[in-house]
Amino acid sequence: MTTAARIQPLLIELLTEELPPKALQKLGQAFAEGISKTLAQHHLLGPDCRHTDYSTPRRLAVKLSAVLDQAPDQPYTEKLMPAKIGLAEDGSISPALAKKLAAKGLQDLSAGELLRESDGKQDYLYARGVAPGMALRDGLQAALDYAIEHLPIPKVMRYQLADGVTTVKFVRPAHRLVALWGARIIDVGALGLTAGRDTLGHRFMSADALAIDTPDTYEEQLLSDGKVIASFTQRRALIQDQLTQRAQELNATLGDGPEVEALLDEVTALVEHPTVYVGEFDEAFLDVPSECLILTMRLNQKYFPLFDPATGKLSHRFLIVSNMQVDDPANIIEGNQRVVRPRLADAQFFFDTDRKIPLARRVDALAASVYHNKLGSQLDRVERVRKIARHIAGQLGADAARADRAALLAKADLGTSMVAEFPELQGIMGAYYAAGDGEPDDVVLALKGQYRIRLEAPVEPATLTSAVLFIAERVETLVGIWGIGLAPTGERDPYALRRAALGVISAYEQLQAGGYLKVSDSGALRLDSLLAYSASTFPPGLIAAGAAEEVRAFIYERYRNQLNGDFDRNVVDAVLALEPALHQVHARIQACAGFAQRPEAESLAAANKRIANLLKKAGDLPSAIDSAKLAEPAEQALAGIIGELRPQAQAQLAQGDFTAGLATMARARAAVDAFFDDVMVMADDPGIRANRLALLNDLHGLMNQVADISRLAK
Repeated sequence: MTTAARIQPLLIELLTEELPPKALQKLGQAFAEGISKTLAQHHLLGPDCRHTDYSTPRRLAVKLSAVLDQAPDQPYTEKLMPAKIGLAEDGSISPALAKKLAAKGLQDLSAGELLRESDGKQDYLYARGVAPGMALRDGLQAALDYAIEHLPIPKVMRYQLADGVTTVKFVRPAHRLVALWGARIIDVGALGLTAGRDTLGHRFMSADALAIDTPDTYEEQLLSDGKVIASFTQRRALIQDQLTQRAQELNATLGDGPEVEALLDEVTALVEHPTVYVGEFDEAFLDVPSECLILTMRLNQKYFPLFDPATGKLSHRFLIVSNMQVDDPANIIEGNQRVVRPRLADAQFFFDTDRKIPLARRVDALAASVYHNKLGSQLDRVERVRKIARHIAGQLGADAARADRAALLAKADLGTSMVAEFPELQGIMGAYYAAGDGEPDDVVLALKGQYRIRLEAPVEPATLTSAVLFIAERVETLVGIWGIGLAPTGERDPYALRRAALGVISAYEQLQAGGYLKVSDSGALRLDSLLAYSASTFPPGLIAAGAAEEVRAFIYERYRNQLNGDFDRNVVDAVLALEPALHQVHARIQACAGFAQRPEAESLAAANKRIANLLKKAGDLPSAIDSAKLAEPAEQALAGIIGELRPQAQAQLAQGDFTAGLATMARARAAVDAFFDDVMVMADDPGIRANRLALLNDLHGLMNQVADISRLAK
């Protein structure tokens, strides 16, 4: 057989019960990659072989463009054992080596056919030869076994085969297996199935089994005869085009955001032959908060709500992605409208019922809701957050009464029917109910935004209460959860403390951007004081000693990871080594990054590193420099430049102008270089030595007010 004739496309398909939609695309990709990877390892893929993955609600499949029916013979080198063990005194094969050769299928080799080479320590015996290439049937069986074993299955099912005895495990029961190399069936098996060429098309639009001719006809046969679009990507694109077209015809939009993309992925995994239809509901339901209607349509019904392109408001129309293409879709549309109507009616009922009880009257009921068995009830937590919010408000000049009111009401909607039905609406429903109760606008806004991941815009007077509640909730969570021994470990972070830390950081950044924390004021809303105060709101002895300090270090470490993506790591390390006020970090980093580009930077960084090493060993130093002991001109010049630059630099730093402060301190370079060139720091005279070290300590304090400059040294 010629080489060309030995290369054919290969198709593998597993036909199953409906697969979990949210995992379908990953399952299809993993199945294809597992088959391709294993065949490649066995040298069964031809030149430039490409694989195409397919996944529908009822099948996982892969087509490989060029696969050999027999892998080429493969040279091998097998390291066996030390020669002194493998060979007897007469040079014959020892029993130990004979046993090893037999285990490897090399029992026919004689002692003379073995190679003897030194590994630098002793002589080893090697077997070298050419192994026959693996047959496709064997390689494909191994590939199929591997791919199935390594699928990222969210939850494995156990089910019994038709023999009534054998039990297998898979994501869903499998019914057919297709394995075609060109037009030839490959005799492999999996999950109690034997490979053939027959598959099934659409569950409703195709009645009979389909006999696949070749891998290259697979897609076309499934589409034309089976009414199935096998490619996940193609189905998704088709659905998206139909949705967009329908929305444009109705002068509407689908909205945007990750929720729309996630729903598109999910419906793609639910249909094999998608067709989009338009449904509508009674406009009276639009009096219900739009978030409730949107969530029930997307989450429960997998519909795409439509929005007014001018106002962004929800319309009374929605799009249905159906798995059926029919000439008259009236029954499909009416059926879907009939199904969604009670869902929307439920939302309306919950909303109307919840509004009968003012939000403030729901707070006391939080005493019966456990927040954490060690940290008490939700009401206990609310009282802690209230104290922290008032404390923060006092620091920022915010209205403490409004901050306290927002903290009091923040969790009250947990007891509402709407949030019980849709937990995703926590905070949002509280804001609606608070507005209906006549609560102040800034309190309503704070409730609505309390679950955001981060603050994205500079804080303004209207959003100051929101920022106060946002910080108070997160520091209470961080200190409380950390303080009872539940700090994140590895990838595990069940209480989202990493996200809470990043949220706190974003709040400080946006408070600074809005002018509530000035770069020139390092003492405003200090993180260490805030965390210590938060710890004091818990019952005595509940929070572990040192928890606040550990949380502070944790927040700075999260900030370091975030900043490393945007700035030079040495610059970030230099600034964060001082643990400056959070709202000063960005300004300091920008100033330090600019300083690092100056010609003086490398020399001053190296000098600072040298000074730091000297000071570590210095012990006690004089509290003041004795000018009478500054005998050398270079040390006199250094003392003079320090005295000259200090008031200028301190004035600039007091104004928050870190760039100017570093530029001023850079003028010390010549004097610093001359000092280290001309002066012996570790002089024999103890008094002179101590005085010179005190001078360097003075210089070190001046130079490192913005960042630890020594960390810029290369």
